[in-house]
Amino acid sequence: MPFSPPSPDDAPVFDDILKAAERLEGIAVRTPLLESPLLNERAGRRIFVKPECLQRTGSFKFRGASNKIRSLTDGERKGGVVAYSSGNHAQGVAAAARYAGIPALIVMPSDAPAIKRANTEAWGAEIRPYDRFNEDRMAIAEAIAAERGATLVRPYDDPFVIAGQGTIGLEITDQLAELDVTADAVVCPCGGGGLSSGTALAIKTRLPGVPFYAAEPAGFDDTARSLAAGSPQKADPSARSICDALLADTPGTITFALNRRLLDGGLVVTDTEVRSAMKAAFLDLKIVAEPGGTVALAAVLNGKLPAGDGPVVVIISGGNVDPALFQEALAG
Repeated sequence: MPFSPPSPDDAPVFDDILKAAERLEGIAVRTPLLESPLLNERAGRRIFVKPECLQRTGSFKFRGASNKIRSLTDGERKGGVVAYSSGNHAQGVAAAARYAGIPALIVMPSDAPAIKRANTEAWGAEIRPYDRFNEDRMAIAEAIAAERGATLVRPYDDPFVIAGQGTIGLEITDQLAELDVTADAVVCPCGGGGLSSGTALAIKTRLPGVPFYAAEPAGFDDTARSLAAGSPQKADPSARSICDALLADTPGTITFALNRRLLDGGLVVTDTEVRSAMKAAFLDLKIVAEPGGTVALAAVLNGKLPAGDGPVVVIISGGNVDPALFQEALAG
């Protein structure tokens, strides 16, 4: 059967995030809000880090995948799910499907980090590899889903997925209140925009005066450029980055509609700045963060935010990094 393309009219509202939080209660980890005096000294301001690298499967993706899968009808669950991903969404869908007791197939690039493929298979998912530079992963996934009668779980352009990621924003506002801290800004990694749009929707609903920024790797700063242009922009096909989790070449339809309304701007960082942020996260917070997961931290540590000295919340979105790359970052 043909799959309807995402529409801005499908965008979730704040109440959808509250419903997602109910579905994820006792399933997703309520990750902490961490602070380190040494990290504060590096930045010249207080930084509160939301480490989704401590989430189930090592990234925030488990939230959105679980919310989507737990919203399926009994009939839909029988067909299982199909997804396409470089690794974090793959693991999130695989784990969520396993907890729900349904099969999952993941269309994954052949050059995905070995640790991400191995972990996805460990959760019981079937892998269909593809060439990310010469094949259309969405077309492959849709064809397989149609053949199997499965539900397609998009990595970001889905209202249930976006709402699931938005539960991070609920937790951040609750945790700031518990700490009696007023944030000057929130900075979030951005690939296709599911995490940034969902989290921004929650933050801006509860704390409308707090600026919210998306952070991206240079060459894949399509959201930053799209926000500036007022219309979706594509990444250069020749662009490359170590931030494998953030290599979407254009913003999503639903996510850009939300981000255009909610975000205060986009911040861009280099691979060198990302490696340095990975090292800082390990040394000062004792956490393992993958390249794409640290772009928001890299942006703050390298002065990409507008001038200010107030507290900033930074989301580290994942920690699934190959050991060799992580060792290279620490040695830098």
